[in-house]
Amino acid sequence: MSQPEFYPHPVSGIDVRETHISKVFLTGQFVYKIKKAFNYEFLDFTTIEKRRYFCQQEISLNRRLAADVYIEVVPITRHKKKLYLKGPGKPVEFAVKMRQLPDDLSMLKLLRCRSLSPDEIKRLARRLALFYTSALTGPKIDEYGSIDTIGSNCDENFRQLAEGAAPLLDRHQFQIIQSATRSFLLRQNEIFGDRIKAGRIRDCHGDLRCGHIYFEDNIQIIDCIEFNDRFRYQDMACDLAYLIMDLEYEGFPTVADSLIEEYVRFSGDTQIYLVLDFFKCYRAMVKSKVCCFTLQGPASDGYLSKRAARDAQKYLALAYRYAIRFTRPTLWVICGLPASGKSTIAARLSAILHIDVLNSDKIRKQLCGLQPEFRADAAFEEGIYSPGMTSLTYGKMLLSAQEEIKKGRSIIIDATFSREHQRREALQLSRDMDANIHFIECTAPLKRLKARLRARDRGSSISDARIHHFKDMLGRFEPMDDIRQELHVCIHTEKPLEYSMQQILAHDYYLLSGLDNE
Repeated sequence: MSQPEFYPHPVSGIDVRETHISKVFLTGQFVYKIKKAFNYEFLDFTTIEKRRYFCQQEISLNRRLAADVYIEVVPITRHKKKLYLKGPGKPVEFAVKMRQLPDDLSMLKLLRCRSLSPDEIKRLARRLALFYTSALTGPKIDEYGSIDTIGSNCDENFRQLAEGAAPLLDRHQFQIIQSATRSFLLRQNEIFGDRIKAGRIRDCHGDLRCGHIYFEDNIQIIDCIEFNDRFRYQDMACDLAYLIMDLEYEGFPTVADSLIEEYVRFSGDTQIYLVLDFFKCYRAMVKSKVCCFTLQGPASDGYLSKRAARDAQKYLALAYRYAIRFTRPTLWVICGLPASGKSTIAARLSAILHIDVLNSDKIRKQLCGLQPEFRADAAFEEGIYSPGMTSLTYGKMLLSAQEEIKKGRSIIIDATFSREHQRREALQLSRDMDANIHFIECTAPLKRLKARLRARDRGSSISDARIHHFKDMLGRFEPMDDIRQELHVCIHTEKPLEYSMQQILAHDYYLLSGLDNE
């Protein structure tokens, strides 16, 4: 297959490319891909019947995202001691025949040439969102999104890397990633359950990366995984995480951020931000493992071995950075004037993240021996709202937050935080506990705030703030100029609640990504 005369069509040149499981022959017009007769734990190509079957699977599955690229499965036959492509005699091998795509239209090439526009990124995001929406799903596929299956996949990576690459990889980084992964799975069990309920587990691509995406008139995405359903049946966030990780590995983090932002806009999958770093870590570990398999292959020469070893270490370091990001707990400070919508935002964020809320009104009344619904209609900064009682309330609230963070848990604080010194104390707590911190300032027009305060007189509210307190509360609130811009996001609570959640979760994700890239 390395000789032009072997092919029954014009050949402009032969370019042979090799992976740990296949060999690919590019002829100028067509590409032929054959599978190596290997048996790894995750695939078995040891018989010609199995290789033929998986060639057929490759054609069928890849036509979902590259309909006019995959042509047919062709036999390589032997007749009178001579080999033919789709010729006479008995088949001795099978190959996938594809239309050869122009290298200069690959995503990676376009990125390196700075020829990929924001509109193309948007087009790709829409293409992927539509693909995932239409991809096969159901109870059988949902099982692959369970915490047991995800945990098993992660453990398989760790075990295979520990067995085959222990001398090559940084032991400290490896152990941190392993510990962080297992901890995340234990703490975020409910989030993975939410993903299943929302129908996010699909028959995906499985190997989504820059080198497999081509920007023709129709975006072509090739080389999905055909040899093991387990690597395709997964959370669509895990599938997309491969591409995001690959973009960051190749040095294009801004493009990765743009792609995620556009994807969330098209798909509505706000919750993807909660699991993306975890799945990127998993994907980086898979790539490290594949590099190690390449090292162990029989055809591994000196240059390829050095490159594979370097890449294995680089992917491990990338996985380590992701693990540090998703391991650190977060202190969410939901603040703003009374009636600005803080408690609504805090409650929704709590439901999405499955973490607790510390509400200053509840804590204040508990300290005073009062029931939460008790109406304490005191004058401004008097009674249970005196400066001393407010200081005690904030102290108790931050102490409770500290106890949660000590346990490795994130926590939400729902309080006004109207004074700069109160915000400094929260910042100091985050520094002392090595936790992330976000100040989510809830805002609304003054007219709307007054209307909400008046409405409290006609209903019940745990907060005792009323319209006659408004002028004093407004005058006491010190602008949040003391909080660094990257730690502070302003939420306009008149907008739809889910839009606010998207803003908040995206801010969290991009903040961690930005800090990581500094």
